Amino acid sequence: MSEFTPPRPSFSVAHDSSPSDVVIVGFSSFGLAGLTAVDYLIDNLELEETGHIRTEGLPTITPFAKGRPRHPIRFYSSEDVDVTVLVSEQFVPPGLGELLATSILDWTEDADVSEIAVLAGIPIPHGPDAHRTFYVATDDYREARLGDDPATAGDNPATDGDDVAIDTDGPDAVPPMEAGFIDGTNASLLERGMDSPLGVGVFITPVHAQAPDVEAAVRLVDTIDAIYDLGVDSEPLASFAAEIRRHYESLAERMEEREPEGTYDRMYM
Repeated sequence: MSEFTPPRPSFSVAHDSSPSDVVIVGFSSFGLAGLTAVDYLIDNLELEETGHIRTEGLPTITPFAKGRPRHPIRFYSSEDVDVTVLVSEQFVPPGLGELLATSILDWTEDADVSEIAVLAGIPIPHGPDAHRTFYVATDDYREARLGDDPATAGDNPATDGDDVAIDTDGPDAVPPMEAGFIDGTNASLLERGMDSPLGVGVFITPVHAQAPDVEAAVRLVDTIDAIYDLGVDSEPLASFAAEIRRHYESLAERMEEREPEGTYDRMYM
């Protein structure tokens, strides 16, 4: 009896129009910070859906809004905004990240996209002082948008012609992630960026267990707005973050009132 071999998963891009030179990406991952951030950008910038990525051979989801189904991985653009946003509500396991990245990168190469910026949250141990955004970026992206050398970060403001960049010594400074590794789709995007003219920047912020971690999403929105001068006001999202934080604080207080002291340890939230 022959054994059944499931088809290898695949991804293919369908896009209705030419994208902007810059693509901002948010994937579904722990804490949903990147996904929440790009969703907010789409609403705030009033972008329209302009394409999607089809998936084959992978358990998928069909999200919907107001009763209307939509593709789980979608592109959004506008003639009045100089960025295209890719939002992926479909969770893609790290082992399949290279396949998704390849489909995105083949499309960006054909469309002459020059930069990809990824907004991501990762569950790393951290204290309150680490509530900020860090970057891992290819040299060309760092020089164009962040304007610093890792050895002299914070010494000078970043400028590059008409590019918008942030002051690496000011309140909006984005420090580099010191050491470690990235896997999955983000790793494949960075790897291609190192060996091609495509500039790739991955912006990372620590996230907590609760989903969505809206405060982390606010940090990512503020970072990408400072870098690309999008004119996005994160205050409504920040207000929502405050509501979420109060909800969890109230929940924790009620749990402490009902449970004997010392039943279990809680990690920092």
